[in-house]
Amino acid sequence: MDQNRKTWLVTGASKGIGLILTKELVSQGYNVVATSRNKKALQKAVGNYDNFLATEVNLINEESISIAVNAGIEKFGSINVLVNNAGYGLIGGIEEATDKEVRKSFDVNVFGVLNTTRALLPHFREQGTGHIFNLSSVFGLIAGAGWGVYCGSKFAVEGISEALAQEVKPFGINTTIIEPGYVRTNFLESGSIVTPDKPVDAYAAIQEEKRKHLEEIPGKQLGDPQKIADAIIELSKQKEAPIRVLLGSDALEFANYKVKKLKEGFEANKEMTLSTDFAS
Repeated sequence: MDQNRKTWLVTGASKGIGLILTKELVSQGYNVVATSRNKKALQKAVGNYDNFLATEVNLINEESISIAVNAGIEKFGSINVLVNNAGYGLIGGIEEATDKEVRKSFDVNVFGVLNTTRALLPHFREQGTGHIFNLSSVFGLIAGAGWGVYCGSKFAVEGISEALAQEVKPFGINTTIIEPGYVRTNFLESGSIVTPDKPVDAYAAIQEEKRKHLEEIPGKQLGDPQKIADAIIELSKQKEAPIRVLLGSDALEFANYKVKKLKEGFEANKEMTLSTDFAS
């Protein structure tokens, strides 16, 4: 199949990386089925093109997702690439975050990924090909104070994706986890980042973390979203795509720090680790 006629389904396409990727795909001649909670806003952001289909989707509603998938297949004949991009961040301590706030975060960041993936897998298996991109973060590998809920959701995406990659490989389906560092989008300014409704002032360092991410960091992120979009498109052309790709120098730095700490911890506790086997 001509690469430029592949059909992509991109979730969370009305802003940030999702919007930039969608525009780039459309401009290169790919067919794109894009999802958003607001179809009109999405259509306005991208424009009117024969190779573009805007859909209004609630990612925690499986029927809503199925309607969008079926509409895309009906219009373009097939769907070849899925980009699970939709998600948002929650900055706050574990004690601060309510059950409702945590569940809402996991609904979008984790269950939305599962729902969309399940909706497309029968189609991918039937056609014997497909590529699933799950937008995680380097913070799917490493966590810090104030980021437990967000990182927990991305850790979940990483585990799900690793297992998924093994499950679907026999059907000719690739799975790639995208792990950016900080990316210069409107993520920190557009409602894509939230804080708990009931902060606990005793966690002074976490309150400062919130302030920095809402006031100082926006506009200074190292990652270029256009280059990330370009990288995803390039990866889609690879027959044997990698299971995970770090994007950004800060992502590499954070990941290497985690690997170093893991190795140090394994070695420091090696004697205890080996002591818990049944004696031979």
